[in-house]
Amino acid sequence: MPSPSPVRGSQSGRPIMVLLDVLGKRWTLRILWEIRDGSLTFRALQDACGGISPTVLNARLKTLREYGMVELTDAGYGLTADGKELGQYLTKLDGWATVWAEKNFPG
Repeated sequence: MPSPSPVRGSQSGRPIMVLLDVLGKRWTLRILWEIRDGSLTFRALQDACGGISPTVLNARLKTLREYGMVELTDAGYGLTADGKELGQYLTKLDGWATVWAEKNFPG
């Protein structure tokens, strides 16, 4: 079986590594989480994230738009279809993390 073709940003060619690199950047998951229920304007998103600088927010939104997870509409920044699908997985991961934390860090 041939090795996978490299994916943008990955030397291994593994899409999961690219995704984890993008999601692992500071504030990225928070941005996705804040717009999971609907679009927000830049200012509203900045307020929802609390403490994010406009420069960093711009940079993260640019990356998320380039990777097809976020789009800018008349209502503000919102999730694309791919972003919403990713959100479903993140919601499941959130549930798993809650159970994991209760088991491993009781009290």
